[in-house]
Amino acid sequence: MNSVHNAAQAVLEVTGLSVGFAQRGTVLRAVDDISLHIAPGEVLGLVGESGSGKSMTAYSLLGLVEPPGQVSADTFRLCGKEMRAADERAWRQLRGRRIAMIFQDPMMTLNPVLRIDTQMVEAIHAHRRVGRGAALEMAAAALQRVGIADAPARLHAYPHQLSGGMRQRVAIAIALLNAPDLIVADEPTTALDVTIQAQILAEMQALCQASGTALLWITHDLAVVAALADRVCVMYAGRIVEQGPVDQVLAQPAHPYTRGLLDSTPAAAPSQHADNAGATRRLSTIPGLPPALGERPEGCAFRPRCARASAACLQVPALVAVSPGHEVRCFHPLARVSA
Repeated sequence: MNSVHNAAQAVLEVTGLSVGFAQRGTVLRAVDDISLHIAPGEVLGLVGESGSGKSMTAYSLLGLVEPPGQVSADTFRLCGKEMRAADERAWRQLRGRRIAMIFQDPMMTLNPVLRIDTQMVEAIHAHRRVGRGAALEMAAAALQRVGIADAPARLHAYPHQLSGGMRQRVAIAIALLNAPDLIVADEPTTALDVTIQAQILAEMQALCQASGTALLWITHDLAVVAALADRVCVMYAGRIVEQGPVDQVLAQPAHPYTRGLLDSTPAAAPSQHADNAGATRRLSTIPGLPPALGERPEGCAFRPRCARASAACLQVPALVAVSPGHEVRCFHPLARVSA
């Protein structure tokens, strides 16, 4: 994994990003003042429960939020271009060529009535002037890169003739076709079995290292982040509550929410180990549910579910550093364990 980040060469640099929806005289913020940066070849994991704002963040980064959604940012640079005032024409020039998205459902990418070769050739021709023969060669090579055997034959198939895992590999291949600078992947392996998931994760990591493509991987699965990412951002109720190098955040989480996610994950929970009496312990759970968009409490949104909450938590905490590159948004962060 590439753990070195140079902000000067960031593929994506966004600060103060918010996505709001006007409702009954007020604005509900699905994404609230978040900042992200990703360097070439770097994998950034964005983690959180359903409803935390992860997918809305992804759509905003590709200019896919439609009215009545309102996107604002203090800084929004993508591949060196300032995108805050970009129109749809400018976004079309970037999407598919410089930035691509992989959806959770591959049929968001694939047209069910067109053969795979037709769809991949169209994706190439949208951004490059090459002949059909050369485009077909590029398409077959892209399928081979994501582990699809007998790629020329698969090009003649329709999506319904492929398995779910195969369709997702095709969707990933289409995202890679034009060698984008950044890929945004919105939980693309959630519906796949663990064997296929592991294969795709390994392939994506190798492709990013080989090509220099940056990857934003959105998931609720901390095990995926541990295996894939260089850095991780933990999101709750529209805000980033913790971020830093993945090894640090997972080994020594500073936010109670991050700790709760880890304790409720089988791979990280103490239930995997026997206690002194030889009995196993149950997985921990975070009490309550994430707040709905229109019902988020004032101050720290995690306050109603947090055992460490106090009156101070009626205010919104700022992101503060707990170690170099590791930040937390909490008035009562967990104590770090000294080496």
